[in-house]
Amino acid sequence: MCGRIVRSSPAEVLRAEFGAEPPADLRPSWNVCPGTDVLAVIRAEDGTRRMGWLRWGFVPSFASDPGATPRAINARAETVAIRPAFRHAFRRQRCLVVADGFYEWQHAGTTKTPYFVRLRSGRPMALAGLWDRWQPPASAAGAETRRPPLYTCVIVTCAANALVARLHDRMPVILDAAARERWLDPACANPGALLVPCPADELEAWPVSRRVNSPRNDGPELLAPVRIAGGARG
Repeated sequence: MCGRIVRSSPAEVLRAEFGAEPPADLRPSWNVCPGTDVLAVIRAEDGTRRMGWLRWGFVPSFASDPGATPRAINARAETVAIRPAFRHAFRRQRCLVVADGFYEWQHAGTTKTPYFVRLRSGRPMALAGLWDRWQPPASAAGAETRRPPLYTCVIVTCAANALVARLHDRMPVILDAAARERWLDPACANPGALLVPCPADELEAWPVSRRVNSPRNDGPELLAPVRIAGGARG
């Protein structure tokens, strides 16, 4: 799965990597959690790329109440095209979730050790995502009191590659430069073909402090390697 990510690259790096202008309120976070805003890239109607914030936790446009059920943070690649909650977004509203890496927890008995996973190149990742816009219904007092729309997203996961499989059986879909363009293109004939694990040799992973377990902790020190007895290291 993918339940915690890092977003730390500066604006100039993201601009060059994704061909879009980062938002003015760009801020780094080394512990981005579900329910908070993630940085994402979408393709606008004029074909240009736009970068901005989406709330991590998917609310489909047809939902009657966004708080009625738990919000999905991940969508499985194997079923995303047919699940009612995701199939419209899968066809027309695909996005790239920007990350510098993600955390995954290795289970050994009752012990869970967090690992940080990133590209060996150190470049930002483009995680395959879907987004949607939920518009609250007008209140009895009229449209002028309507709450603003809610823009949310979900990260697509696939079977883990050999490195991540040491930690978990699922991982986020990481798209390379060519796949990103196809994923964002609503005319792409077979976007599902892009939902495969990236090569294991393109990633590296190391154990980090359990301080990352708490959403209250945030800072570059969370990425510092720690010593453990055994475990995975790539």
